[in-house]
Amino acid sequence: MEVYAIVDVGGHQLKIAPNSVLRVPRMSNEVGDAVGLDRVLILSNGKSVEVGKPYIEGKRLQAEVVRHGKEKKIVIFKKKRRKNYRRKKGHRQPFTEIRILDFPS
Repeated sequence: MEVYAIVDVGGHQLKIAPNSVLRVPRMSNEVGDAVGLDRVLILSNGKSVEVGKPYIEGKRLQAEVVRHGKEKKIVIFKKKRRKNYRRKKGHRQPFTEIRILDFPS
């Protein structure tokens, strides 16, 4: 079995491994700040799996903010044929990149 945790961050459930870097929805923290992820749904230490109802009490992951950025642009294009109706919009979703520092056992 592998060591991992499933954590709820910003409404998204993410599978996290120790010392991993991942992108989460934009956070208001500054670069270099410590972030505590306390909404742990599942925690596996390699031998056993602990499941929360809905969260595991007392378990908390420590992470640090690496950088902020925006995802690649997606294009939204609307068209109605023969009506001369065309709309083109773009969107770039902001994200925060975090690095997992402390992993509970």
